Amino acid sequence: MHTQPSQRVRLGILGAASIARDFVRSVSSSDKITVVAVASRDKRRAERFAEEVGLSRYSASYEDLISDPEIDAVYNPLPNSLHAQWSIRAAQAGKHVLCEKPFSATADEARSMVRAAREAGIYLVEAYPYRSQPLTLRMQEVLVAGEIGSVGLIQAGFEFPLTNELDIRFNPGLRGGALWDLGCYPVSLVTMIAGGTPSRVCASADWATTGVDRAVAANLEFASGLVAQVSCSFGVGPHRHAVIMGSKGIIQTEYLNHTRPKGAQFQIKRCTNWDAPFETVEAPATNGFLAEAESFAEVVRNGPAQWNGVSNEESISIMLTLEAIYTSAQEGKSVDVGLE
Repeated sequence: MHTQPSQRVRLGILGAASIARDFVRSVSSSDKITVVAVASRDKRRAERFAEEVGLSRYSASYEDLISDPEIDAVYNPLPNSLHAQWSIRAAQAGKHVLCEKPFSATADEARSMVRAAREAGIYLVEAYPYRSQPLTLRMQEVLVAGEIGSVGLIQAGFEFPLTNELDIRFNPGLRGGALWDLGCYPVSLVTMIAGGTPSRVCASADWATTGVDRAVAANLEFASGLVAQVSCSFGVGPHRHAVIMGSKGIIQTEYLNHTRPKGAQFQIKRCTNWDAPFETVEAPATNGFLAEAESFAEVVRNGPAQWNGVSNEESISIMLTLEAIYTSAQEGKSVDVGLE
């Protein structure tokens, strides 16, 4: 299914989660994509959501939304455990899918999602707003150009405090936990830079009373010799930062989803001299939801070459890595990352 170039892509929302409200408000100014409807299994909740964000259409059935001929694509911000099921159902109904991170609950689910999309002839992509940020795209250019040489070590983390264990992110049945909710970000960043999947991981974790991981730290080893250290936690203050170390320099970045009003920046040292100063690379302030949604709209209009985010292969790689990290933390030993 393709829209005409002059048309805005018509998007339906699966679920009435808080992140969906932020998404709808963020893309309201776009001339490439427009949200036209929302569905929740609770009709009153769907109605309230529609009223709050200014939608005229709502439904108490996900099935009704994905079968609506006036909808071109869906945004899937459902709980992690439901990403695969409803992304596949939407694909089978002929809808393009922008699926919230993490892509799925398992690597096998990720493969099934990609297969279903290809069989249906639709586009399915995973939503990481920071990947569509101009700042990230500029950083990728710097890395590809070899401005800091060969990358040998990466340290990346994402943490913020979350104490309410009634939050769905503490629910093991919904694939909660810090690793799936937060750790997927540093893992996705490392995957982007490494251009592949680690061969071995070694991790440790702190476990919440509900049984999910509250905090995780892991070492990732790549066949190229690259080593990465990733961390995530619900138990410490807000922190989102990465250091990318190469043979000829260093990059420091927050790799933010939504940049601040004054703009975004990363620091780069193109030298191995201890006293060499860091330079600042700047980019415009950008709402990540808007950036990724407009890139997704270009995919729907003009094909996958327009997508500036995570590829399907990367999404599977991220899931393989997350599963290996989780297994390592559970078993207390290093784990080889299986690619089959």
